[in-house]
Amino acid sequence: MEAKLAGQVDLAGFRSEVRQLLAHQVPPEEVQWQLEAPADLYIDAQSPQASRPRNVARAATAIVPASFTRLCEFVVLHRDPQRFSLLYRLLWRLVHEPGLRNDPVDGDMLQAQHMAHAVRRDIHKMKANLRLRAMRDPDGDELQAGCYEPAHHVVEAVAPWFAKRVPARRWAIFTPDRSVRCEEGRLLFGPGVPPSELPGHEGSQGEWLACYERVFAAHDRPAATPA
Repeated sequence: MEAKLAGQVDLAGFRSEVRQLLAHQVPPEEVQWQLEAPADLYIDAQSPQASRPRNVARAATAIVPASFTRLCEFVVLHRDPQRFSLLYRLLWRLVHEPGLRNDPVDGDMLQAQHMAHAVRRDIHKMKANLRLRAMRDPDGDELQAGCYEPAHHVVEAVAPWFAKRVPARRWAIFTPDRSVRCEEGRLLFGPGVPPSELPGHEGSQGEWLACYERVFAAHDRPAATPA
């Protein structure tokens, strides 16, 4: 059975899918997780992320500990392609094996905790090490931009943190998997930039502006009016 998710970090989709899978008693070994290309989208940086996995499955809310839903928030950001299979297997086991929550050496749980730790470390490193470069676009408006290569899929998770702390009205961050820009507190997520095309810290202002144009200019052009 296929379970489709809209992108690498579709927590809301995962929550919806596992709710249905549990309701129909579909065992983990019969599920194949399919990740589709994520859509570019705007979100308000001050709003809670819609993808946060609250109540991973209604059928299991009385059984699954709250710590597991928090664990999901980090594990789904890991680069391991089997992470959704692991989480659903753990959720299934928590529902059908009540003693699992008290097992400190369970292999699946230890693996998930290790993955969550790696993601938390990656988020911390991105916050600490990313540097934005100030420049002016052709219209003379200020723009700050930077590039980073995170180990995991953490851009969507860390972008609201930057939106609160970067004083510039407009900024952009490019990574190989996903890019993000901020306009007065509003975030737009777009496609990533291959490492060979990232300007790098020594890149010229022209290279940075060209990268910004390639990734985000389509969203700034007015839609064509039908003839």
